[in-house]
Amino acid sequence: MRIFLHLALGSAVLALGFGQAGYAQMNEPAYVITYIEVTPTATERAIELLKAHGEASRDDDGNARFQVLQRIGRPNHFALLETWVDTEAQATHAAAAHSNTFRTNLEPLLYSPYDERKHGQVEVRPSIDDNNAIYGLTHVDIIPTYLDPGVDYVRTLVAASRKDAGNIRFDVLAQDSRRNHMTLVESWESAEDQAAHSTAAHTKEFRAALLPLSGSLYDERLYRPL
Repeated sequence: MRIFLHLALGSAVLALGFGQAGYAQMNEPAYVITYIEVTPTATERAIELLKAHGEASRDDDGNARFQVLQRIGRPNHFALLETWVDTEAQATHAAAAHSNTFRTNLEPLLYSPYDERKHGQVEVRPSIDDNNAIYGLTHVDIIPTYLDPGVDYVRTLVAASRKDAGNIRFDVLAQDSRRNHMTLVESWESAEDQAAHSTAAHTKEFRAALLPLSGSLYDERLYRPL
């Protein structure tokens, strides 16, 4: 845990100004993560709607990525991962006729509200989508007064995890509305690679260092692409 202790001291002294440097501006990519939970009996219908919406959305101007994911162990839970060239492209997509039709048709199937969260980038690098990959979405909630050291811990985890065997993608985004709420976005070549990462020494050190700074449960969810 020594590296995380050094980071905590460094953050307290340097005051890195995460609020200015950590998030997307108007001319930078816009990221959206949406969590969808439908009644179990509506799973197949939801899959049809989600796949069709994904295909239509990828044709929208300014779309850079649109992935539809199904949660492992909870097949009636889904997630949408979107990347747009800018906020204007995302807003145009959200107002499109096919988006409104999708939301209207999906609404009767939901047992929890449609949970759409807009994000900006903290640590993102180009990656290739893999339809056979294991995806991870983890919600990290840092107490606002500990934001700088918490962000340093997250960035250190990202740098180490990208070197893990089988890693395809390991990025971190922050919610536009609550900048101390972040999402780790991961993809792995196999379930075994993801499991090995979860028990790696650097992951354990990160979890231990982050816990005293956390405002809520560390929420990790695994998915497969549809």
